[in-house]
Amino acid sequence: MIPTEIQFPDPLFNRLKEIADEQQWSLSEVMRKAAEQFVVRFPSRPDKQEGWQMPTLSCGGDFLVDPASLSCEAEAIEDRNET
Repeated sequence: MIPTEIQFPDPLFNRLKEIADEQQWSLSEVMRKAAEQFVVRFPSRPDKQEGWQMPTLSCGGDFLVDPASLSCEAEAIEDRNET
């Protein structure tokens, strides 16, 4: 692991410290977990994409319905556009 120094506004730091205490995690662990969630929202882009893909938006995963289960809707729209 690479040690680093990060500066936070006091209210944000205090909230992160509260979360660490509530979960019985270290502050470093809270920051790693937060960073892991953040990078998931910005996936690496391949150099070359083949064909059109329905755009996706990450909202943190708090869905009532799994968006992956709605792929049939995207396929139906694509089929209508092809004819």
